[in-house]
Amino acid sequence: MKFETLALHGGQTIDQDTLSRGVPVYRTSAYMFKSTEHAANLFALKELGNIYTRIGNPTQNVLEQRAAQLEGGAAALALASGTSAIFYTIINICAQGDEIVAANNLYGGTYIQFDSILPQLGITVRFVDPNDPQNFSRAINQKTRAVYVETIGNPTLNVVDFEAIADIAHENNLPFIVDSTFTPPSQLKPIDYGADIVIHSLTKWMGGHGTGIGGIVVDAGRFNWTDEKFKLYNEPDDSYHGLRYAHDLGDLNPVA
Repeated sequence: MKFETLALHGGQTIDQDTLSRGVPVYRTSAYMFKSTEHAANLFALKELGNIYTRIGNPTQNVLEQRAAQLEGGAAALALASGTSAIFYTIINICAQGDEIVAANNLYGGTYIQFDSILPQLGITVRFVDPNDPQNFSRAINQKTRAVYVETIGNPTLNVVDFEAIADIAHENNLPFIVDSTFTPPSQLKPIDYGADIVIHSLTKWMGGHGTGIGGIVVDAGRFNWTDEKFKLYNEPDDSYHGLRYAHDLGDLNPVA
């Protein structure tokens, strides 16, 4: 399917009863279940579906599928803002005592989050000059859990060597996270250059009109999360039935 077609129609399955061309806005908080077994499977994440709109919504799902298709990823998660998307990404990878290595010329809101807020949660961010990929290699240690850059630095407008930094991240079995807010997928697809996770502030170029706010996380679907250093994916989650996400979800993408 051509990029232009995906941009207009990706993620939407036409309702065969109404044949509505536009995406419906589902104004509901809760959903019906086909059976008790269906409900149990949804809550156990054995299958995907609608449980509660805070978790997922059919309208939101169209946006998520469209973004994933445009970026060439496996799945996506829509959130309230770009900074929310960044925060969700980091706290689902890092726990107290963990670190990430990030470019030092990030968007101001991201820099404040990394420099001031994450340390309050026990997560350390080591900032490096991204123009030399080896700076990332030198900053990585046993506590590092991710490498983070922007496609085009905001506001410095520098462009990093994505493939070189991706190689360094992958040599250390670390996910390469790229904020692609300045480059919508019509201009650049970071996954093609080694990114494992792509983040957008939908408020900017993806939204296009400055009339709304949102964020999205796209998972390439190819990173191996079974490494035991990613505790949140490999240890039982007491808040969700003791699931070990990297082992129990099967083919379901971690972003699910």
